[in-house]
Amino acid sequence: MLSVREHEKAAIKDWEERNQVEVETVSWELHPETAPKVDGFDGLVVQQRSKIEAAVYPILKRANLKQITTRTAGYDMVDLKAAAANGLVVTNVPAYSPRSVAELALAHTMRLIRNLEIFDKRMEKQDFRWEGLQAAEIHSLTIGIIGAGRIGETSARIFKALGARVIAYDIKEREELKDLLEYKSKEEVLAQADVICLHVDLNPSSVNLIDEKALSLMKPTAYLVNECRGPVVDTDALIAALEKNKIAGAALDTLTGEENFFNFNLAGKKLPSVQLEKLRSFNNVILTPHVGFYTNIAVQNMVDISLNDVVTILNGGKSVHQV
Repeated sequence: MLSVREHEKAAIKDWEERNQVEVETVSWELHPETAPKVDGFDGLVVQQRSKIEAAVYPILKRANLKQITTRTAGYDMVDLKAAAANGLVVTNVPAYSPRSVAELALAHTMRLIRNLEIFDKRMEKQDFRWEGLQAAEIHSLTIGIIGAGRIGETSARIFKALGARVIAYDIKEREELKDLLEYKSKEEVLAQADVICLHVDLNPSSVNLIDEKALSLMKPTAYLVNECRGPVVDTDALIAALEKNKIAGAALDTLTGEENFFNFNLAGKKLPSVQLEKLRSFNNVILTPHVGFYTNIAVQNMVDISLNDVVTILNGGKSVHQV
């Protein structure tokens, strides 16, 4: 099990004891120089944002491995064709805890509409004025969900329970959700919503899904909340929209290039991204370091589902999470 962090170790030990299977945990990622280290193991679980290079897959085949399991929802770091060519089944964890991500979308939304980020920065300067920062009540808002899958549905249910109107765009409309939300075109969702919540997978069709044109359709009083993957948003277009007050603000749990700075302590150091520096300069932008998944239940589910899938495949079965 690669790229293991301290917060996962208790969950892994719990799974080991319940299943009587030995799991060796290491901190390194899977790259050509590290791949030979997996020789002798039966199964492989990874968690990384950087690409698994082409040279890795033949090494895994020679080690008689049958699968690569990523304990994340995203699997864009894996070359599926190269994996298949080397006899490797790829699985992911598409829904480790939809509620963990949906609750962060709610928390971000509440901070945005109550101007809490701006108030925090004023408090730091001992500026206790509240003029110009009148808030909206959530039940008076229209929430736009782009990507009404497992996480998007959960977000919709939470916002609906708080009295908001929920509209959504998804390439696959589900009849069972039509009492919960109103399906509309992407353009209609962007134009009508007070808050846009992004819950889509990262794939070729979703890269820069929110670009200059999409941002231009949003109301100047609307907010953007991204809890999925960084490349879904054209960061330069977002920065331009914020500079020109085309939208009211944004909350971002993911960013393009985040593997270079998220989950690192860069205190006192020069940031490796001009875009990150610019986003941090806005008082109406909230940044969190890709922590939507980071709850007790989600971490245990990520560990359990990924390891269960490895055992299923090694025993000749087929995982429902094969991609």
